[in-house]
Amino acid sequence: MNNFHNGTIVVTGGAGLIGSATIWGINNQNLDNIWLVDLLESNSLKERNLENLNYQRNLDAVLFRQLISENNSELKNVKTIIHLGACSSTTETDEEYLNDNNFLYTKELCEWSLENNVRFVYASSAATYGDGTFGMDDRDEDIEKFQPLNLYGWSKQKFDILAQKNGWFDSIVGLKYFNVYGPNEEHKGDMRSVVSKAYREISETKKMSLFKSYHPDYLDGEQKRDFLYVKDAVQMTIWLTQNCKSSGLFNLGNGTARTWLDLGNAIFRGLDIEPDINFIEMPQMLRDKYQYFTQATIEKLKSHGYDHQLFSLEEAVSDYVRNYLVPDLRLGA
Repeated sequence: MNNFHNGTIVVTGGAGLIGSATIWGINNQNLDNIWLVDLLESNSLKERNLENLNYQRNLDAVLFRQLISENNSELKNVKTIIHLGACSSTTETDEEYLNDNNFLYTKELCEWSLENNVRFVYASSAATYGDGTFGMDDRDEDIEKFQPLNLYGWSKQKFDILAQKNGWFDSIVGLKYFNVYGPNEEHKGDMRSVVSKAYREISETKKMSLFKSYHPDYLDGEQKRDFLYVKDAVQMTIWLTQNCKSSGLFNLGNGTARTWLDLGNAIFRGLDIEPDINFIEMPQMLRDKYQYFTQATIEKLKSHGYDHQLFSLEEAVSDYVRNYLVPDLRLGA
């Protein structure tokens, strides 16, 4: 296992949900040899994610990309890059922006890492699998057959294909995160999880809303997702980063699909309120791009030796609601 004591660890997207939680996880190993790369501006919600974190340097992506392009001597102690920085909006329509921010940025960091013997781990996405017609198995080598449902998914798929064609998966790791949720996501606005959104709604109205189903095989609320608690996502991410014998694409999920009704009921239970769920129309623009079922196969991760116990949906939602949302706390508080 590679340990993080060897040089500087760069975490891009370090103020985001998974990024800040990953820094929290590294801090839990009593380490702060971290460069946090993110654009903070004056987003107080995003800055709150960093209140309890320890790191040595904070720089924005523009400066970091410049240092990489110059192979600047400031990078000489960098031994690990965990690249989580990206536009993760599934409704983003600016293809040029996504190409630069998600594809080219990842390509630049990957090529530099390979040239400088730096451990490179990056965020792909379960969005690359599209509607699941061709499965969601990270052991499947025919990744070009997958058909993402949005431009965000395609921006991730494009790099996965490039990495495979160039043989980079012999030494790098791509992480196909499924539906990650948990503390430190409040800055995401409309892109934050249903748990966060529903907590606000239930607190104010004692009710919550879910989208109706427009698929004959799924009743309202019975659409299924692989919900992954951010604490599990971090455990998996750090484990794969440190385990230098592991390389390639890995699904990061719970491994069990659960319904939106299961999730809703767990939120009400966490608040000790009787469930009251109603169903609303799904916006027209989402109907033909909606995933009705996602479930990660995580046997590949387990076959590499990962054996940590995962949170159940009920355990995770209870922890999130009671220990973070209700008291309005972030990780590390």
